[in-house]
Amino acid sequence: MANQKLQINRAVPVVLSDTVDIPNPGSLETPNEGCVLYVGTGGDLRVLTVAGDDVTFKNIYGGSFLPIQVLRVFSTGTVASDIVALW
Repeated sequence: MANQKLQINRAVPVVLSDTVDIPNPGSLETPNEGCVLYVGTGGDLRVLTVAGDDVTFKNIYGGSFLPIQVLRVFSTGTVASDIVALW
């Protein structure tokens, strides 16, 4: 049985915002359809998922990945930093 490699091809630093979604790095005209996150410095992380859920993940460890399809990382309620969006 072959193992599938899951690799990203785009990565951009996340700018925290309570009103603006993470932009699509491939096209500014096309909205972001969801990305996963790498969290460099741990803490609470409040996100908006592609399904429209506003959820706070408590005490995310630094150096970890959040395998949730995310549209936005809120500035209010987020303590984690050095966050990178991955597609």
